[in-house]
Amino acid sequence: MQTKRGIPVSPGVAIGRAVVVDAEDRPVPRRVVAPSQVEAEIARLEDALSSSIAELKKLQSETESRIGVELARIFTFHLGMLQDKHLTDQFRTMIREQRVTAEHAVFMTMRAEARKLRQVEGRLFQERVKDVWDLERRILGHLIGRATEALANLPHEAIVVAHDLTPSQTAGLDKDKVKALATDAGGRTSHTAILAHALGIPAIVGLEDLTSRVDSGDTLVVDAGRGVVIVEPDAGQLMQYREELAQQQQQQVTLAELADEPAVTTDGVEVKLLANIEFPYEVSTALAHGADGIGLYRTEFLYLASDLEPTEDQHYDAYVEALYALDGRPLVLRTLDLGADKMSNGMQYPGERNPFLGCRSIRLCLQNLPLFKTQLRAVLRASVEGDMRVMFPLISSVMELRQARMILSDVMEDLAEEGVPFREDIPVGMMVEVPSAALQIRSFLPEVDFLSIGTNDLIQYTVAVDRGNERIANLYSPAHPAVIQLIRDVVRAANRAKVEVSLCGEMGGEPEFIMLLLGIGLRAFSLTPPAVPAVKRVVRSVSINQCQRIARRVGSLESDREIHNYLREELRRIVPGAVGGRSIE
Repeated sequence: MQTKRGIPVSPGVAIGRAVVVDAEDRPVPRRVVAPSQVEAEIARLEDALSSSIAELKKLQSETESRIGVELARIFTFHLGMLQDKHLTDQFRTMIREQRVTAEHAVFMTMRAEARKLRQVEGRLFQERVKDVWDLERRILGHLIGRATEALANLPHEAIVVAHDLTPSQTAGLDKDKVKALATDAGGRTSHTAILAHALGIPAIVGLEDLTSRVDSGDTLVVDAGRGVVIVEPDAGQLMQYREELAQQQQQQVTLAELADEPAVTTDGVEVKLLANIEFPYEVSTALAHGADGIGLYRTEFLYLASDLEPTEDQHYDAYVEALYALDGRPLVLRTLDLGADKMSNGMQYPGERNPFLGCRSIRLCLQNLPLFKTQLRAVLRASVEGDMRVMFPLISSVMELRQARMILSDVMEDLAEEGVPFREDIPVGMMVEVPSAALQIRSFLPEVDFLSIGTNDLIQYTVAVDRGNERIANLYSPAHPAVIQLIRDVVRAANRAKVEVSLCGEMGGEPEFIMLLLGIGLRAFSLTPPAVPAVKRVVRSVSINQCQRIARRVGSLESDREIHNYLREELRRIVPGAVGGRSIE
């Protein structure tokens, strides 16, 4: 039995047999053809290119119908490369000048393209290397019949283990057969992660060497909530996870019945449950799970899904689609939250040694005003179509907030001069996800209409832990007393000033923290859509008096382990079956 920790990117638990995917990176040997065969090799190449383009267009169309237009744009880069004469002429030139086979010309040229991209700093370019390999495999598959994998036609349910999966492979997965994904490579913003999340397949990436530890047929447990893969689990662990899966399945029916019920505590206090989304089509899923609206609309994928910066109209169309789907419910839009760690080809900025502490998010926007104003123009134009609210991320000083608001005012003036309608009193808020903002919160309150506490980054910056680093992942804890103290101070200050405050991030989607957060005064949460029913169940099972008692007790505890175990036990006692798994040892 072995246990590996990685980066959880799509939640869920799965138990099953492994299918280890061959990376298929073996070289294609050089073979020279007779002069009379050169044109025949060119013809083979043209057929392979045409077939690959047709396949990609079909895959793009299928992806669009399954999981949305934005995700389907991943394949725009692939099609662009195959339709780029500069690249394809290199294939033809090598065949004609060196008289090599079409497959060798493709292999050598694509490997050279991959080497060029590897030399450019930035995670995006490393993703592009994988795209080049994906294309190489596709063309070679037509030339020499090499199958990329039969992932779309698995003979049985399986957990797919691979060094990495290409976008084509991930988008083509049979969701009924693939129970989970586990890859050596990848990060939270990789195409594999984004597509797995959109497909609803539990996934863990960044496992480093899992493929060398697993053979096809091995029994695996993938706990994509905790970021753990267990290879050949013992009988006790299998029993625990099977019980957890059975409980989850039984609870789904009960939780689904809560979708139309109000989130009100036993003593009559209303709690607002909103949803976090990345794409407009997710609005319907959020509402089906019982969300009251959208508390965090992430807009980064408009940039990451394409090699070009999105236009103002592309922004506008996405925002209006979401507003129409909400039918009058609120939409809180977070402005661009990108950095040097994730950029599109159209936004080439120097790499940074520590992008999480570098030019990202609002800092990037304030240094690139045309980019920022394009998004703000679209936000304001869309604001007349529904209950739109705008929120600035990663604010660390009052001056940053004032600068952002001043640019918003400038855009309003421009639109007014052009006669373009917009909502002049659009609510403006900020995310509290930097300790400096939490500590200085009273200075921000007169400047905003609402606050949203972003716990993912707030925890990371407070305890100085990169949550994507598996070596120290155990130190990243929402139960850390310092994190709870900062949240408590922000909520108390906002409530005194009568400024609306909500909490978004993974912490708000974990049922064991809900009673504590209600006890310190929170009355609004923004969660991933699937988490809404479970949190609503907790809200409807407790009183504010109970929650305040729990919050007082937590204030006397000194470690995250004590706090986490106490909260889990209280939840088990008050709402039986609402939390599974073991306490922290």
